[in-house]
Amino acid sequence: MPARTIISTPSAPKAAGPYSQAIRAGGLVFVAGQLPLDLDGNIPDGIEAQTRQSLANVDAVLIAAGASAASVVKTTVFLKDMNDFAAMNAVYAGTFGEALPARSTIEVARLPRDVLVEIECIALVEQA
Repeated sequence: MPARTIISTPSAPKAAGPYSQAIRAGGLVFVAGQLPLDLDGNIPDGIEAQTRQSLANVDAVLIAAGASAASVVKTTVFLKDMNDFAAMNAVYAGTFGEALPARSTIEVARLPRDVLVEIECIALVEQA
């Protein structure tokens, strides 16, 4: 069985259920969907602030896994309302700069804690 490593960092909110913040397997790290929660469990107002917080949480987990935003190859963005796409997209674009990963954006009926956005990703990482 291939080796896999559970990634956990106190720099991002703890997993809210029976899952890991991320799993590193081979040369990849799979980051679980990150809600826009700060370390105290607070949720900022508005799609821009929530997108920034979700991406900050993704970044914290990536760093703990030995990866970075520049190594992300695929993201999935879950939006409560597709009308928020342009505002989310503006914040998102500032995170990845020129190293744009592949992405899917999906409107969903509801997200945990009634947040507006959740973001997950897959990134390349050096094998340990």
